[in-house]
Amino acid sequence: FLKNCIHKMSSAKLTSEMNNLDLNKDVKKLSKKELKKLAKKAEYEKEIQSMGSTYDPDKKESFENEVGGIGSSLNVGDQFTVSQQTKTLVQEAQDETSKDIKVTNFDITAAGKLLFNKAELIIAHGRRYGLVGPNGQGKTTLLKHIATRKLNIPSSIDILYCEQEIKVDKTSAIYAVLNSDTTRLQLLEKEKELIQKLEDGDVNAGEELQTITNELRNIGADAAEPKARRILAGLGFSREMQEKACEDFSGGWRMRISLARALFLEPTLLLLDEPTNHLDLNAVIWLDNYLQTWKNTLLIVSHDQGFLDSVCTDIIHLQDQKLYYYKGNYSKFKEMHEQKMKEHLKAYEQQQKTLTALKKGGKSKKQATEEIKNKMTHKTNKEKKGKHGISAMGNEDDAPPPELLQRIKEYQVKFNFPDPTPLPPPVLGLHSVNFQYGDNVLFKNVDFGVDMSSRIAIVGPNGVGKSTLLKLLYGKIQPTQGEQRKHRQLRIGWFDQHANESLNGEQSPVEFLVTKFGLDYQDARKTLGTTGLAAHAHTVKIKDLSGGQKSRVALADLALGNPDILILDEPTNNLDIESIHALANAINNFSGGVVMVTHDERLIRETECTLWIVEDKNIYEIDGDFDTYKEEILRSLGESLVKNFTISMVSSRKLKNKSKKSIGIQKKGITKKQAVKDEVAMEVDGEIIKSSKKDMGKLIKERKQHQRWKGNDEHPDVPEPKSEFTKRNLSRIGRGDLKVTSKTGKKTTTETSKNKCIPGRLLTKKALKKINKSKKRELKEKEKKMNTMES
Repeated sequence: FLKNCIHKMSSAKLTSEMNNLDLNKDVKKLSKKELKKLAKKAEYEKEIQSMGSTYDPDKKESFENEVGGIGSSLNVGDQFTVSQQTKTLVQEAQDETSKDIKVTNFDITAAGKLLFNKAELIIAHGRRYGLVGPNGQGKTTLLKHIATRKLNIPSSIDILYCEQEIKVDKTSAIYAVLNSDTTRLQLLEKEKELIQKLEDGDVNAGEELQTITNELRNIGADAAEPKARRILAGLGFSREMQEKACEDFSGGWRMRISLARALFLEPTLLLLDEPTNHLDLNAVIWLDNYLQTWKNTLLIVSHDQGFLDSVCTDIIHLQDQKLYYYKGNYSKFKEMHEQKMKEHLKAYEQQQKTLTALKKGGKSKKQATEEIKNKMTHKTNKEKKGKHGISAMGNEDDAPPPELLQRIKEYQVKFNFPDPTPLPPPVLGLHSVNFQYGDNVLFKNVDFGVDMSSRIAIVGPNGVGKSTLLKLLYGKIQPTQGEQRKHRQLRIGWFDQHANESLNGEQSPVEFLVTKFGLDYQDARKTLGTTGLAAHAHTVKIKDLSGGQKSRVALADLALGNPDILILDEPTNNLDIESIHALANAINNFSGGVVMVTHDERLIRETECTLWIVEDKNIYEIDGDFDTYKEEILRSLGESLVKNFTISMVSSRKLKNKSKKSIGIQKKGITKKQAVKDEVAMEVDGEIIKSSKKDMGKLIKERKQHQRWKGNDEHPDVPEPKSEFTKRNLSRIGRGDLKVTSKTGKKTTTETSKNKCIPGRLLTKKALKKINKSKKRELKEKEKKMNTMES
């Protein structure tokens, strides 16, 4: 045991201390518990030493020369410390060519707070990951540690972390994107030099010029500018804006240029932190569609569930300082996570029952706990054993001791807007309104009204005046011409992305609510608690809270004002996914009117808002739903909607019982005729999806004719029969249950007449068995192929 302790000590200081011990006397004085403590101390020292190449607060490292792109020189700050398991020489050699990431057993601490504890990061090349978890748990911190290679990332992977803004100068937006590809620029410069040499008579430059030209062709240099312009257009830049200098753009537009550069460069690993925060709905729709065809690896932190559902192939859940992995998009993760929580709760309750029974049996709490832990250890060791009783998980002494299950505290958020007193229409409206900033005319002759039952989402590209329209409706600004009219008893609740600024920063959230609304201290804390604001933040000055925490206080302030109409301008900024869902529920339960501008597709869908679009200096109701609007936006940008199909394989026999269930795209309430179409679509392996309606009808007709004689589709290799006898009975022969008696009285599976059931073939039991095996093998191969397509 002592030798094992010494082996674990890599610190020279601790080794020296052990060498100075009198092994005959001093070691005997140390108890086993003390030796364990010494070993743990040595292990800790070993971890600290292993951080040498990863973290050194005294060493100011520059990452500007690291492989990477924008954001690779990001500084995570000296308040962070990292420890992680060191890699072997073999693993380091493999990392030189690997595009996958696996970092095991790492810790990250921020200002003394442990954010990650013995966590494991696994990222497979070509997958699109969504990193989710409550605010303040360390999602952004993890992205920054990956970007700066504080974690052991293979050197073969180029990483790009999209920063919030770019460095600004007089460079135009289009050239800021094009110039980000330094490889292309260097090749173009070299090509220019070689062309000049050829013109000067240097014939030796021709061969090198051909090589450079081939390299430029391989990286798609000719298509670089169209690609850059496509990306900028998708993110909301008109042709005129693309030629505008970066220094003339606001912070939100600079962030879009940064995002455009990231998409243009296509790094092996792209890290996006809340990419939709500064985008309007149109840009989010384009980005959502664009990233669905992203070929490299993607790791996204986002509060937009609709965006995560469309883009992500996998979800990484940050919980209890560890990372948990789920296949599928966010909705699929939510289902699996809820099931996991139910199973955990069931196991916890069973454990508590066992603990109670042991204590009733006369054992102390400590004894009962130790007995349960021993059973858990025994079960774990048994599971680790291989088929021949050999441990498959390495040294069992290295495994941490088992801990009792703990009740998981669920993260719950709830917003509540009290129901107002009904007001007769007209409630609120703009009448013949014109508005302009200087010479810039935004609205002409606008007539727009809201009543107590309204659910309206205002859409349109940035810069058309959506937020200005809300301010005119609320009365924050006055129209140049026309008027705003409202009911004399109307109370309007206003919330925008700057609502935090209306809060008194010198007060704590509790003090603010108590002072403004005269609440009891405990009632104020209860109100803040339901919004998801952590208890420790209730007494912190508002100016010291994060953006998300301030938004919760502002929403509590909004609800306590008892509004009749809610006007919301980008309410989801700074809110996490659970809070956005809670906001949608609160709006649905609210009996007053709601008008909003938001880039969050899910909020629009869940609240079933009517869409109104701002264009041509006026506002119009859209004839159609959100999907119609989405397709129209992409069509206007010259893009086609990327559709994800969920494909599942079922046997042809089961298809007959699915008259109202589709096989490909999951639908509900379809007719029997439609179900047949879906069945055919799957039988032809996607061919029908690509066909026109005319071809589709032809395929369906052929399939039906094929099924009339082919029966249960058990024998694909059997030719179409010609005799009436075989047409009636082939399906029964296919199942092996028909025995035909010949004139001689001998039972056989073929007819003695000139028209045999299967020409040139006797369907003996052995033959039938062989055919069935062949068919099963074919179905398995088909199912394997479809599973591969689905993954």
